[in-house]
Order: sequence, then C-alpha cells, then structure tokens
Amino acid sequence: MSNSNINAAKGRRYSTKEKADIIAFVDKVNADKGRGGQSAASKKYKISPLTISSWIRSGVGGGVAVSAGGASVAGPIGKKLSKLQALHDQIARSERDLAKLKAQFNSLKSAL
Repeated sequence: MSNSNINAAKGRRYSTKEKADIIAFVDKVNADKGRGGQSAASKKYKISPLTISSWIRSGVGGGVAVSAGGASVAGPIGKKLSKLQALHDQIARSERDLAKLKAQFNSLKSAL
C-alpha cells in the first residue's frame, strides 16, 4: 500500500471559523425546531455527525457543552436557551392576559 492511500483516509481540515459557522447553524436549527441541528448540518455540509458532535463537545465556536446524559446545556447556548424559555413563559402569560381582556371587551361590546 502506498502513502497516498494512507493519506486518503484523512479528512478535510476545517478552520475555526468554518467550525463556528457550522455549529452556529446547528444552534439555529435547534432553536427553531427544538432538535435536529446536527443531522441538518451533517446533510448540508456533508460532514459526519460524529465530527460535528466532537466539535460541540470541545466547545469550538462557543458551542454547546452536553453532559453524558445529554440533558444539560452549558455555555452561551445554555444562557440563550434559558432566556428563550423565560421569554416564552412571559409571552404565554401575556397571551392569557390578553385573552381575558378580549373576553371582557367582547362581553361589554355585545351588551351595547
């Protein structure tokens, strides 16, 4: 076997910026859909999901740090997810309050 065959087994090298961009894509898909970012990035960029997972675990580009159980999220994305959850809760409360106000409005309007 020649050296060229051995070197052929090595994959493409990605710059830190490319890794960060791909992880940002993963984070965006996960934020939009709740999950599936790694799979989408794997298909879009033609990269192994294991490679992307390795980048995320290593914290490349400020990505996600996932515990062994996969449940806890740390780092910048964890803070963003917490903020998103708080905003979601606030929106839900506001929508309930708005529904009550609309019901009162409609009740008074129909009484005219």
